[in-house]
Amino acid sequence: MNANQSTFQAQESLTVYAPFDGRVVGHVPLSTAADIPVIMEKARLGTLDGKQMSRTERARILNAAAEAIAGQIDTFALTIANESGKALRQARKEVARCINTLRLSAEEAKRVGGEIIPFSAYQGSENRQGYFTQEPLGIVFAVTPFNDPLNLAAHKLGPAIAAGNAVILKPSGLSPLSAQKLAEVLWKAGVSPNQLQIVHGDRSVITGLVQEKDIRMISFTGGTSTAEAITQIAGLKKMAMDLGGNAAVIVMADSDFELAVESCVSGSFWASGHNCIGTQRILVERSIYEQFVGRFAELTRQMITGDPTSDATDMGPMISEDQAKRIETWVSDALAKGAKLICGHERKGSIYSPTVLTDVPTDCKVWSEEVFAPVVSIAPFDSFDAALAEANGSECSLHAGIFTRSLETALKAADQIEAGGVMINDSSDYRFDGMPFGGFKYGSLGREGVKFAIQEMTQPKVICINR
Repeated sequence: MNANQSTFQAQESLTVYAPFDGRVVGHVPLSTAADIPVIMEKARLGTLDGKQMSRTERARILNAAAEAIAGQIDTFALTIANESGKALRQARKEVARCINTLRLSAEEAKRVGGEIIPFSAYQGSENRQGYFTQEPLGIVFAVTPFNDPLNLAAHKLGPAIAAGNAVILKPSGLSPLSAQKLAEVLWKAGVSPNQLQIVHGDRSVITGLVQEKDIRMISFTGGTSTAEAITQIAGLKKMAMDLGGNAAVIVMADSDFELAVESCVSGSFWASGHNCIGTQRILVERSIYEQFVGRFAELTRQMITGDPTSDATDMGPMISEDQAKRIETWVSDALAKGAKLICGHERKGSIYSPTVLTDVPTDCKVWSEEVFAPVVSIAPFDSFDAALAEANGSECSLHAGIFTRSLETALKAADQIEAGGVMINDSSDYRFDGMPFGGFKYGSLGREGVKFAIQEMTQPKVICINR
C-alpha cells in the first residue's frame, strides 16, 4: 500500500469493470466527503513541498516517471484497454503520448521564469528596476474523464508538478486504474504524497473539493453540464475547462482523396468515438461526394470490432452498454426523420458498430450535438462559403479540419473557421501534446498543452527595487 492510500485504510473500494465483457479488472480505494478535511490538510503541506522543490528536481522527477512508464508500455496499455475499452494498438499510442507529455513537462519545468520590467520607461520611475517571476498558484484540483484515462491525467499532473503546485486528481470512476498507476509512478519518482493526491469517490467528493476556499484552480475535462454545475458552486477560483466538441471536416475536390478518406475514417472511429476532437460531420464537395461516401463506407466495413485487448481489433466497445443504447437511440431517431444509413447501426452489448449516415437533418442530435460515439454524418456542399458556415454551426468547437491542395483555400479556412485548432490535410483528430488545446465559443475556458497549462497554473509576482 502506498503512502497516499494509507491515509484512508478503512475505506471501501470502488470496483472497476471491463466495458467489453463486464469482468472485474481492478479496485481503487474510495474517498467520501468526510475525508475532505484530511485531503485538504495534506494538500496545504504539499504546496510547501512543491514550492520548495527546485526546477531541476521537478524536471528530474518528471523525466524519471516518463522513463519508468516507457519500461512498461504494454502493462499500461493493457490497463487502458481493459478499463476503457480502447483498442490495444490505440492504447499503446496513448501511453507513448503520456510519456511525451511528462517529458514536455520536464522541459517546461526548467523554463518557468519571468521577465525584466522596464520601470524606467515610465516618468517618475527612472530609479526603479525589477522583474516578475511565475509562482505556483497553490492547490490545483483536477478532474479527468474516462476516454483517455492516462494521458489526460498526465496533462493535469505534469504541468501542475512542473509549476510547483500541489495537485489533487479525481479521475473518472469508470476508468481510474490508469491514473492510479500514473500517480504511483510519480510518487516513486519523488513527488510527495502530499503534493500529489489521487481521490476516487462520488459527486459529493467533487462538490466538496470544488467548494474548498484553499483550492486556487480547477482543471476540468468532461461534459458541459458538469462544468456548468462546477462553475456555479466554485467561488473565486481560476478555471480551466476542456469541454465538448462537434468537429467538422471539409473535403475539397482538389484534395488527396485517399489521405482524406483514411484520415477521416480514423478520426471518426478512434477510441470508439469517445473523442472530443473526433470527426463527427464531414462536408464533401459535391463533385466527389458519391465517390467519397462509397470509399469511406468500404473502409469502415473493414474495421474489426471486439475484444480491445486483441491486437487484431480496430475498435472496442463503448464505455458502457447504456452509452451504446443511447447512441443507438439517437441514430434511430435520425433515421426516422429521414437520414440514410450507409453502414453500421448494430449493437451487441456495449459494442456499437461504426456507423455512417448521410442526408441527416441538421436538427437531429447526431448532427447538432456531440455524439461521443462511433457515428459520423457525411453531407455534400456546392459552395465553399456554405461549407464554412456549416462548419461554424456548432456552439462548441474544439477542432476542425480541411483537406485541399490549395494554399489559398486552406488559409481562408484557417482564418474563418471558429475553432481552437484548424487541421489542414489532417482530420480534426490530430493533437500534439505541446500545442495549445481548447475550444472556441462554449467549448472551453483556458488552454491545455503543457506550456500553456503551466501558464494557467502559475501567477506573476512583481519584484521592484527603488535604488
